Amino acid sequence: MIDHRQALDILAATETRRAARRQFLKVAGGSTLALGSATLLAGCFDSDGDDAPNPTPTPTPTPAAVTDSDILNLALNLEYLEAQFYAYAVNGAGLSSSLTASGSGTAGGTVTGGAAVNFAADPLVGAYAREIAADELAHVVFLRTALGSAAIAMPNINISGDASGAFTAAARAAGVVGANETFNPYSSPENFLLGAYLFEDVGVTAYKGAAPLLSSKVFLEAAAGILAAEAYHAGLVRTVLYAKGVATPTLITAAGRISDARDQLDQGGDTDQGLTTSGGGANLVPADGDAIAYSRNSQQVHNIVYLNTSGANRTGGGFFPNGTNNPNPTLRVGLP
Repeated sequence: MIDHRQALDILAATETRRAARRQFLKVAGGSTLALGSATLLAGCFDSDGDDAPNPTPTPTPTPAAVTDSDILNLALNLEYLEAQFYAYAVNGAGLSSSLTASGSGTAGGTVTGGAAVNFAADPLVGAYAREIAADELAHVVFLRTALGSAAIAMPNINISGDASGAFTAAARAAGVVGANETFNPYSSPENFLLGAYLFEDVGVTAYKGAAPLLSSKVFLEAAAGILAAEAYHAGLVRTVLYAKGVATPTLITAAGRISDARDQLDQGGDTDQGLTTSGGGANLVPADGDAIAYSRNSQQVHNIVYLNTSGANRTGGGFFPNGTNNPNPTLRVGLP
């Protein structure tokens, strides 16, 4: 069996050296090409120097190459969000500051909102919530360990259920509540499940979309393992919501509206799916015709968590008021 932590330490160091070599070759190769071109152009002019050379066009900047560390840091942003939501719902308090600072010690951002849910009315949902909270905390710890000093600090997060909170904005946009109503995911086990439903399917599709971009097999295996855990969470939340929705159909309706809103936000077509099929049956596994979970790219994920309805990339909003953190600027707004 692979020792993930030891292998990840080795690969992280290897990735740093590889990136340095790529950058050197890129710069050195570019310089050699420029020197050769200049020599060739010089030979085309008369020796009296009367001819002026053509102006050198300004090169078009190329986006920074996306590394495995960039992708894992994007995942860490999402894990911070989920871990804070579940930690507050279960414990009434968020992650410790030692788990939100960057790997180099920069302090993490703030969390707006968050409160303990009274699970006394449904101890079973409370038990599920505690298990998921522990899993999400473990994901944060694992990714931070894998990234080491490259781990980004937690960005500012808004998980408030008040009138100006991100959950209320999302619920209003989805039509779950009216334009002047609030949605508080901490007010009942049912509302908690709807809040969890908003996040979980996004996490699954984000990991699925990121998997082909990873070059390290060890990182890929780790990401696949986290994806599987997130899929268990999503399936559990969908199952409990569907079961409760049999007696309270408004829960199924609300979940369907959240799914429709995610479709509109990610601008990726009609791929998101609610809890029921068009024929009214259960739809606990949102997948394509081959029963394969679909993917979202980072741009689509950002559009959802930023609650971006403008049709263009933004640098923050919604659950990440000031945007996600990532050393690679391409992944702060989303990679198509």
